[in-house]
Amino acid sequence: MRAYLTFLRLPYAARLLGGTLLGRLPNGMGALAIVLHVRAEGGGYPLAGTLAAVYGLATAAGQPVLGRAMDRLGQPRVLTVSAWSAAAGFALLALIGVDPPPLAVAAVVLAGFATPPLEAGLRALWPAVLPGPAHVRAAYALDAASQEVLFTVGPLIVVAAAALSTETALWLTGALGVAGTAVVASSRPSRTWRGEPRAADWAGPLRSAGLRTILVCLGCAGIALGVYSVAVVAYAERIGMEAASGLLLAAMSAGALTGGLVYGARSWPGEDHRRLPWLLTGLAAGYLPLMLAPAPQLMLPLAFASGIFLAPTLACSFTLVDRLAPRGTVTEAFAWIVAAIGAGAALGSAVSGVGQDLADVPGAFAGAGAGGLLALLACLAARRTLRPAPADPSPSPATDEADESDRAGEEAGRIA
Repeated sequence: MRAYLTFLRLPYAARLLGGTLLGRLPNGMGALAIVLHVRAEGGGYPLAGTLAAVYGLATAAGQPVLGRAMDRLGQPRVLTVSAWSAAAGFALLALIGVDPPPLAVAAVVLAGFATPPLEAGLRALWPAVLPGPAHVRAAYALDAASQEVLFTVGPLIVVAAAALSTETALWLTGALGVAGTAVVASSRPSRTWRGEPRAADWAGPLRSAGLRTILVCLGCAGIALGVYSVAVVAYAERIGMEAASGLLLAAMSAGALTGGLVYGARSWPGEDHRRLPWLLTGLAAGYLPLMLAPAPQLMLPLAFASGIFLAPTLACSFTLVDRLAPRGTVTEAFAWIVAAIGAGAALGSAVSGVGQDLADVPGAFAGAGAGGLLALLACLAARRTLRPAPADPSPSPATDEADESDRAGEEAGRIA
């Protein structure tokens, strides 16, 4: 843990990470708060599920749009406006309930689409804030590991707030997003960060073949996550133990947290583009045994093991995105990553339901293994696109100065 303590003592590191986690709590709260509110207002499960799905899809659609805006306009304006807009969407739903339904859909779309791109913004800030590549790798690993906490703590906050009223849960969801965004947007790194000039084309970061490969890989990994979140509910129903779904979700999150902390605490041999296929192999191997759906005493360790390679896979992917994104598109590139995982998870939820109809609980979990295997196969098929472009053999004086600064930062990090 010494590496992380050193990292968190660096200027702005704890503030940016803490503010981003606070502002991203709505990501783990929004869907549940919507479902609980719809049910409390007398709406049926079909309406509740539809609105939750619309919220998720709107969030996935909005991230690249807002990420591109941040690359062009800077962070504070985009983050602040989007956070207040998302809070307004949650407030509108709290005020109107589910009647009329079209207005409820509009409120949910606003809350999702305007979700501030804090995750992408933070990852764009790290290289500018931290003194060297080693610290950036640790930041990506800690970021990937700590986000598992959001999906454990967020639902607990919603349930506690809903004990007062579901309106309170919606208001609180929006307020936490505004509060966390304010912490980040008011910091000096966020205020002074500027995107680099970019080519004037519509594709933006998508013109990078390597980035497209990572999007496909993480989209398939998202399928596995979406399958898992539904399959554990089916498993809990089959064994007649309601708490099992929560325990299995927590076990996978604990595995991801552990794997991420271990991965980021040390330097690993080899280059990131060569390491990613091995990490995806571990990810796929962790999901496949879940199809056995054994007794809870064995299922809990399997759930823990299924999460071990998740955060390292994400952290390695983040490092590659930072290198592969075309100039001036880094925030949008990270936003596309968020969108790909979210879209994959939405698809995975549907896949799990189909699998359960065909082959009961093992069929539901089969989609997780399939998603992991597809991610690995996609990476192997296009692994050459992940190789970073060779450095210019004749660097400019400015590049020499930047390289010297990076070496000095790495040396300072080793001394610390």
